[in-house]
Amino acid sequence: MGHKEQLNMVLPEVGISFGWLLIIGGALLILVEVYSPGFFATVPATVMIILGVLQLMGVDIANPWMGGIIGISVAILAALITVWMYGRITPDNSPTTISRDSLVGKLGIVKVAVDATSLSGKVTIGSTDWSARSKGLLIPEGRKVKVVDSEGVHIIVEEVS
Repeated sequence: MGHKEQLNMVLPEVGISFGWLLIIGGALLILVEVYSPGFFATVPATVMIILGVLQLMGVDIANPWMGGIIGISVAILAALITVWMYGRITPDNSPTTISRDSLVGKLGIVKVAVDATSLSGKVTIGSTDWSARSKGLLIPEGRKVKVVDSEGVHIIVEEVS
């Protein structure tokens, strides 16, 4: 093995070069992205894999000028492509938001009995459960209710027939 080949070897006794370590590290970052989307590990993973392949092909990425220019160019290109791809797969719709104030007048079903003194009652409106209390009497599970107000982190309901 020549002197230049020995410099590229990180673990010469095992035969692992710096290029392979970059590729393996990039692959691990892609796995992180797959199992934890939104971590945005794709850009550094892509850069690591490309630089690892270039290192294995004989490009001296350890050289400050060559490595710096290639590294920065690959990083910018990978970032642009990744952001473009994320933009293509992300839906254009804004997420639906619901505030408890916008629920006034809506109908729901009591899931856990609601009374006027505690917040242990639960009402389902649409597909969302809300903490609730009543304006007066106990409203048992399964009854239809209408939201009449909101207070703090809960809604106030009254039974409808």
